[in-house]
Amino acid sequence: MTFQSQKRLLTILARQRANISYVGNFGAAGRSALANSLALRCMSSYPEHTLYPMPALSPTMETGTIAKWNMGTGDLFAAGDVICEIETDKATVDFEAQDDGIIAKILLDGSNASDVDVGVPICVVVEDEDDVAAFADFTIEDAGGASASDSAKEEVTEEVAPAGSVAPTELLSEASILMPGARFLSQSQGLDATVLKGSGKDGRVTKGDVIQALKEGVALPAWSAGATAPISAAAPAAAPAVPSAPQVSAPASPVDVTIPTITTSGEYEDIKNNGMRKVIAKRLTESKSTVPHFYASTEIELDNIMKLRKKLAAMDVKVSVNDLIIRGSALALRDVPEVNATYINGIVKMSETVDISIAVATPGGLITPIVPHTDKLGLSDISLKVKDLATRARDGKLAPEEYQGGSFCISNLGMFGINEFSAVINPPQAAILAVGGGVKKVVLSTPYDENKGIDEQPKPGIRNVMTARLSADRRVVDEPTVGLFLSALRYYLNKPELLML
Repeated sequence: MTFQSQKRLLTILARQRANISYVGNFGAAGRSALANSLALRCMSSYPEHTLYPMPALSPTMETGTIAKWNMGTGDLFAAGDVICEIETDKATVDFEAQDDGIIAKILLDGSNASDVDVGVPICVVVEDEDDVAAFADFTIEDAGGASASDSAKEEVTEEVAPAGSVAPTELLSEASILMPGARFLSQSQGLDATVLKGSGKDGRVTKGDVIQALKEGVALPAWSAGATAPISAAAPAAAPAVPSAPQVSAPASPVDVTIPTITTSGEYEDIKNNGMRKVIAKRLTESKSTVPHFYASTEIELDNIMKLRKKLAAMDVKVSVNDLIIRGSALALRDVPEVNATYINGIVKMSETVDISIAVATPGGLITPIVPHTDKLGLSDISLKVKDLATRARDGKLAPEEYQGGSFCISNLGMFGINEFSAVINPPQAAILAVGGGVKKVVLSTPYDENKGIDEQPKPGIRNVMTARLSADRRVVDEPTVGLFLSALRYYLNKPELLML
């Protein structure tokens, strides 16, 4: 072996090790796909190449959609270059190369790049530019992977004969059983419908099959009292026998049955549900069915908060009510750390840091970016951080570590005119705070003092009152603990000057 051959062999082995390490973050499916690609290097007639699989860019990612290819066939890239943008169940994430290479073939693009399973090959990469032309006709089948449509569906469809069709060679050898409605309709018309091939369970002829046959003018033999449908082996042995109806004379010709046409008015558009909303629906269902929710509400006056906002605005410091609620919640979690916990695999884990997730509505669905170390941030820092996270969340530019995790969650619908609501816990977190909008109410600020006369009692006043409802996991916290947390939150928001310390 020459020196050049030895050098090339060592280079290939080094790149294989690098690729194995690279796919280590892809999960089992990705590692399996790369193992297949490395095997193809030795067994395939194509030049040396590497198959890049769909990566697992988040722990919960099962499928991904390629939103945009930043590289084309024949393009050279280096480590750190963005090959494509992949839409995960939470956001659109850049897929960065871990090594140098050349795109020889893009396997999935456009409509074929939707809902691709993790581990399915998406492109072919080579080291030598002269090898690109050899992959012009390379397909995903050559790579040994399933197409995106196959991975998305994975359903086996059975070929069903159209209703009303007659099987000429199987009229009596494998006759179907008439459903009661089909028997009554066919015999009332004096026809024998046992010759039809049914679309019901186990080949049973339904009433719809008979109607369709009559509509299409299928010639059915006349029914006689002795005509019965023999039961085939495919039909269940325990099927109840249907009593024969009285004999009716057969008409001279088939009767046309008029089926009314149902029309609807108005226009509509079918919109395919995206992966993010599917995951949200799945997680909410799991949470409500597996997490023992209980709820506690409190009313908090916002007048002092409004006064503080005006003072800060006069000093050219702009903060929102939501920023003050986040700050107050962080301090309340610091005072009542039992609520700042998660429940994982039957174990309650007390979080050492207060990392509050903020629910943000995006065009694709709801996402909860995290404000880390919230209790250690001032109002201005919280305001800037929340604005930045919300903007990038709507643009789909959040990094996975910015929305995965968190120890507590806040969902505020007050700006949408919602007075109060109950939020669903986001596991493994133990609680979520649902914040409604302020409503003007007549409130007595202090309790009735028996030592004072009627004229000396404090007068009722109109206050701006907000309802805050905490949804909590009963496995982690109990009612008294939730009461302490809500009391601490109300205390901080009633004395907003404490939020500035």
